[in-house]
Amino acid sequence: MPHGQPGESPALNQPPPLEDYNAFERDPALVAALAREGAAWAHDRLGVFGIATGGAELLRAGALANEHPPRLHTHDRFGQRIDEVEFHPAYHQLMRHVFSSAMHSIAWTEHQGGHVAHAAMVYLMAQTETGVCCPAAMTYAAVPSLRRDEAIAAQWLPRLLKPAYDPLFAPPAEKAAVTVGMAMTEKQGGSDVRANRTQARPVAGGGPGGEYLLQGHKWFCSAPMSDAFLTLAQSPGGLSCFLVPRWLPDDTRNRFAIQRLKDKCGNRSNASAEIEYHDTWCRLLGEEGDGVRTIIDMVQHTRLDASVAPAGLMRQALVQAIHHARHRQAFGKRLAAQPLMRQVLADMALEVEAALLLVMRVARAFDESTDPPGEAFARIATAVAKFWVNKRAPNLVYEAMECLGGGGYVEDSGLPRLYREAPLNSIWEGSGNVIALDILRALARTPQAREALFTELAPAEGEDRDFDAALADLGPRLQAKDFEPARGRWLAERLALLLQASLMLRHAEPARARLFCASRLGEPHHVYGALQGEATVLDAIVEHAWPG
Repeated sequence: MPHGQPGESPALNQPPPLEDYNAFERDPALVAALAREGAAWAHDRLGVFGIATGGAELLRAGALANEHPPRLHTHDRFGQRIDEVEFHPAYHQLMRHVFSSAMHSIAWTEHQGGHVAHAAMVYLMAQTETGVCCPAAMTYAAVPSLRRDEAIAAQWLPRLLKPAYDPLFAPPAEKAAVTVGMAMTEKQGGSDVRANRTQARPVAGGGPGGEYLLQGHKWFCSAPMSDAFLTLAQSPGGLSCFLVPRWLPDDTRNRFAIQRLKDKCGNRSNASAEIEYHDTWCRLLGEEGDGVRTIIDMVQHTRLDASVAPAGLMRQALVQAIHHARHRQAFGKRLAAQPLMRQVLADMALEVEAALLLVMRVARAFDESTDPPGEAFARIATAVAKFWVNKRAPNLVYEAMECLGGGGYVEDSGLPRLYREAPLNSIWEGSGNVIALDILRALARTPQAREALFTELAPAEGEDRDFDAALADLGPRLQAKDFEPARGRWLAERLALLLQASLMLRHAEPARARLFCASRLGEPHHVYGALQGEATVLDAIVEHAWPG
């Protein structure tokens, strides 16, 4: 057979496919965090979930759902307006896995620690495909806002909380389960939702739980095939929150015009749309003029998921890099044994572990938010985690691509998809500047937030000199009543690093914790792979991250 013909010989010096592994059991830091933060009861469920998310079948479905993005059909063949989005079967396969596993509802229906179990599932699912994490996150996060109205909650929550997925586009009464989305931002305002111009006209007096008709547009509506949406509009009493179903009470279609789907950088398996309201029927949630306060419950919970998902992306990128480096030979050694590669992998592993510890601790704060200190910590720590983990994700994913070399830049590796996905959660649910300003507001207006932060950081004091010095420097800065907006990002970064360092010092092996503090708080470096650690310590860090 001539040289170079197909089938001549297998490719040499290539790693085997990374698939059919238990993504939960192969992650010691996640297993420990699940138990430590109050959800040990979910261990077996997460094990089953981890087998699926690390399985070849779902990994292939994630790739297919991105290769075949959703398509909009505005009209049927008779010219009737239908406004339906068609998804590839792989997307429905992923959605079925997520919702039948109760990722969207476990926080509301199970034991104490439900938000921690939910976060662990998001972390694992993001490693497989994040497109379906968006509709799951909004459905999960809609629960506290829907509970603002007993009648509305009684109508929607029983189907919303079911561990099932029903892709049928039909009235809710005909479906096994429903999903809920969100449509807030408009062209002229973006994050400034108080600039929204969509109008809500009361029908028969309106009022809490009452009927209204909407007129206006929404610039971003994710998962437009959801069964209902929380939306903001200007009512006679001010900016208000409404529930917009896709079907009317008489089982006819609501006026919900999908103008186009967004051609996004990443998150391509999930549809995001621009929509128009033309006398669209809806019901008021809460009081008129109380829209921001009503929907902020949903936003706070979606921000938790927007913190966890990038940590999951980082985890998948790290695992791919370690797997490749352990099987690839270069210059007479395995790549993982090369001094510089060892440095890079260990540094990335520290980053991923610190991100995981932070988001899982924040998830526990949601489980403890029924008491004032827990609520105060959840309020500030969610914003801090969302800001920082998202800022770290794109660069880490890029570094993992570089570990694979040219192969990492090729779509088949999966890393380009992770790279396109990495900026997403920083932009959605409040961009970096919005979150930094939110942190400043929380500190200025809520003394309990500052107290909650120091209560969380105090147990690590005295464990590491770099941590102690950074904490001593931060203290006086947090006593100020007026915080300069221009310092918002600096403060968000500092708070995040101290929270991560505190968690590492309390829960990670001492050598890992000390290296994290030295490299992030002592003499911070700006590229991965500049740790000051012995080879045996670095090897142990990599082995802990991805046991061989």
